[in-house]
Amino acid sequence: MPRKENTRAASGAGSIRQRPDGRWEARVTVGNDPGTGKPIRRSIYGNTQKEVLTAMRDAQKAIDDGLYIEPTRLTLAQWLDIWQSDYLLSQKYGTVKTYKAQIATHIKPALGAVKLTKLTPHIIQGFYNDLLANGRIVPKRDKQGKIIKKDGVAVTETAPLNAKTVRNVHGVLTKALSQAVKVGYIARNPCDMVDLPRVEKAQIMPLTDEQVKSYLAAADADNDYGDILNVILFTGLREAEALGLTWDCIDFKKGTLKICKQLQKRPAEAGGFQFATLKTTRRASCAPFALSRRKGVYRPVIFGRTG
Repeated sequence: MPRKENTRAASGAGSIRQRPDGRWEARVTVGNDPGTGKPIRRSIYGNTQKEVLTAMRDAQKAIDDGLYIEPTRLTLAQWLDIWQSDYLLSQKYGTVKTYKAQIATHIKPALGAVKLTKLTPHIIQGFYNDLLANGRIVPKRDKQGKIIKKDGVAVTETAPLNAKTVRNVHGVLTKALSQAVKVGYIARNPCDMVDLPRVEKAQIMPLTDEQVKSYLAAADADNDYGDILNVILFTGLREAEALGLTWDCIDFKKGTLKICKQLQKRPAEAGGFQFATLKTTRRASCAPFALSRRKGVYRPVIFGRTG
């Protein structure tokens, strides 16, 4: 049986009710009609009472601060600016950087001028289809493979964008519009009703025996990076993960290392190089000979260079 409507408001919640479909709805006064003087009310929806109460308070604060924009006039670009400044504060630096790059490179140029309330699944589907066909800007080349230039500037053309990147763009847009649903700017997320491209698994080509021998020979000849190259080869660590290793990550008795952080480059004003925790911690077997000789000289970061 469908849940009965609950019109009781929580203490201090204002006009909040539970709808017959189980979702919660808050009503917020956003202004007055200039013709009649009557209050203009807007609905905010959410899955829980707490979620709706938080969104209602956020909307009320924007109204009180004079920052509220009527959803019918709000463009996607304006909402994305609000979302980036107000709703990404708890996200990691690298995540925010990726989101902003996707927004600036793909979403805003194509959809930024569209009114938030006019954004439909069909519009978004067309956007994704166009990304798949023409989502990259690349230098135009002649038959010999040389870059064509005009007045000293490279001539460009469009090229297909891979399905994985299109899905990443979809992920960012979905999160931004989900927040717009929570604060009551739109009734539903149009991203939930599109078809996404299938991602083909990349074929992994392991190194041959001869390539491994050449790799090890080059690593042994490199005094600065030889050790880290050995560790990367035998563990499969990414470069940033290897550079993020500290001595407390190493268990020489068991021959294992704990991979829990990475070294991340940030702008100087954001603190420069910093450690960033990984989403998941994992362990890997390590090559003790590639690490033990570094114990003689203390460095907080194992593969930091001296001098």
